[in-house]
Amino acid sequence: MAKSDAFFIRAQIEVDTSWDQVEIDIGAFVNLGVSKSTLLRIHNVSVQYADSTGPEYGIYTIASHAARAWQLTTQSQTALVYADDKSLISSGSLQLYGDPTTTAHPVSMSHDNDINPQNWNLGYLVGVDSLFLGANGVGTVTSGAMKISIVLQVTLENATQANSVALALSQQ
Repeated sequence: MAKSDAFFIRAQIEVDTSWDQVEIDIGAFVNLGVSKSTLLRIHNVSVQYADSTGPEYGIYTIASHAARAWQLTTQSQTALVYADDKSLISSGSLQLYGDPTTTAHPVSMSHDNDINPQNWNLGYLVGVDSLFLGANGVGTVTSGAMKISIVLQVTLENATQANSVALALSQQ
């Protein structure tokens, strides 16, 4: 199989102030150890932050600070990891700042993508059967639990000596 047309893989996690993780099964796409091994290349990760009651509802806090962070990894984790962890593919966070002296909506909000593959020219090569979307948070989000959804734009490609070496050097 040569390089495939791009397709999309989607996942979602609900996050509050405790660690949670969902497994994304990609074993139907990645095939290693056979005469024609297939790898997955992630070209882009898009993220949606939404209120758990529906994407049309606003996310807000009256707490002085609240944050929700997520990560996409090639190995199961028990907490958020730093960028030097070779299993980390992409991560980001939503920071909320409010005024605890009023019931007004947030004073400010910022959305950070720490590592986002659209900044990488060749994408992120994956050779595992599962990806893991994990999330955690701090502080009170007044609007309640949030859902973080991701959409991965991916292609499949045959394993070659060159991309197998690249995979071995960049991941565990």
